[in-house]
Amino acid sequence: MTEELTIEKKIQNELKVFELQERFDRGLLDNNISHWKKPNEGGFYSKERGFTTILVGGLTLAHDYMVEGALKGLGYNIKCLDCPDNESLRYGKEYGNRGQCNPTYYTVGNLVKHLTHLRDNEGLSLEEINKNYIFLTAGACGPCRFGMYEAEYRKALADAGFENFRVLTFEQKVDVQDAKELGLQINLKFILALVKAFMAGDLINALGYRIRPYEINKGETDKVIEECKDILYHSFLNRKSLTFALWKVRKNISKIKTNFLQPKPIVDIIGEFWAMTTEGDGNYKLQRWLEQEGAEVHVQQVTYWLKYILWESEKWYLDRINLKSHDEKGLKGKNAKSSLRYIKLGRALLKAHYYFYSWVVGYKNAKLPDMKEIADYANEYYSTNLSGGEGHMEVGKLISAAKHMKSHMVLSVKPFGCMPSSSVSDGVQSKIQELFPDVIFYPIETSGDGAVNVYSRVQMMLYKAKQKVKDEYQSVLNELNTTNDLLQKNLMNKSQFRNALYKAPAKKTSTASNIAYKLFR
Repeated sequence: MTEELTIEKKIQNELKVFELQERFDRGLLDNNISHWKKPNEGGFYSKERGFTTILVGGLTLAHDYMVEGALKGLGYNIKCLDCPDNESLRYGKEYGNRGQCNPTYYTVGNLVKHLTHLRDNEGLSLEEINKNYIFLTAGACGPCRFGMYEAEYRKALADAGFENFRVLTFEQKVDVQDAKELGLQINLKFILALVKAFMAGDLINALGYRIRPYEINKGETDKVIEECKDILYHSFLNRKSLTFALWKVRKNISKIKTNFLQPKPIVDIIGEFWAMTTEGDGNYKLQRWLEQEGAEVHVQQVTYWLKYILWESEKWYLDRINLKSHDEKGLKGKNAKSSLRYIKLGRALLKAHYYFYSWVVGYKNAKLPDMKEIADYANEYYSTNLSGGEGHMEVGKLISAAKHMKSHMVLSVKPFGCMPSSSVSDGVQSKIQELFPDVIFYPIETSGDGAVNVYSRVQMMLYKAKQKVKDEYQSVLNELNTTNDLLQKNLMNKSQFRNALYKAPAKKTSTASNIAYKLFR
């Protein structure tokens, strides 16, 4: 026993000597070393609103454009950053901490790149940049590194020479007496403007991805969509009726010439929120690449995420409302029953507005996901109490796609090293594939390089999806006792089925199969 203690002590001494040597070699023997603390940077006040530009970004191009118009309409100077590219990734890796995930590197680097451009190319001094610009982002907590975004921004900004640049979050806390003087007033008007902007971005994206694979004149959809985005932008900017703007969008889009009688596999893109949403190098521009490879892409909408936030908030209260004596800290100062009523009201209003705007713009058969259904699907395989990343939704979405024949292939996109998403895609989803062998599921990790490798791997799975839709379409032709040529001739005689806004009722998965049923009637 004594001998073992002697050996243990010897090992500890050797480790201590090694530690001291390493600290000496790296200049870390200073006893005045202190932990990093959030800097006491200046705020943003109403008197600065006239000359201060608020930088935002991080969603799709359409969403960012709509948000810019909506907040400008409220009197703010807003500038949406460009879609993050690989140059942004380089900035992020140069100035950010090591071991971060792609969303951190791309978004942090995108801000540093923009400020560097203002300084080095447009000739603005650091004082002018710090005075006239701020960055607005979301804050978060939890197991995902998204909870450290704010700190990552500040660290990278300081190392890039912009130490005093202001980073604001939506949940920034201030003294009550300062509230009226704040430059950013996050009130009901602000929230409604954002939600409407998100919905407009969702609908314009959904229509574009639904129509573009079937356009007859290549490039026509993109041209019309850009015109429609301008219509919506100016309706927000001038605070005009969104309903009227969406009606104008409907008229423009309906003029696009289409042929929906083309068997194309439907690919659902799910996964980590930023990775599945961005349209740039951060996910290898997968949405457009899949279209070029002959697929119809279903993208996740921001409104879906808003529904998830409401569901998660409701669950938080329901889990605690009957455990008040055991959760005094969590419910302290909160009226749980009142909060639940507001959550239910918010969910009802969100749903009503979404379906109304969908009807106005001509986005037929629109359907918001049922959060309870998704939670019920997932709960047996992944706890709904885990909220990192997409939480249980990735599992629930895959099961929902399999049960309701929503797509031929589900592609999960996640950043390299994303802990919450990796545990789902590489672990739980393998079990789901065993239970639903007909579903084609493939997870990919994005790291900013290796695009060719990713494309080649996705192509192998996409080939299976193409075979699947080909067999599905042929089975429909056999069932109807007809041929594709006869259906094409019939299509030319029925203009309503060639309208870009037409959507056949879902009897099968593919658009072509559903159109075939309608043509045969």
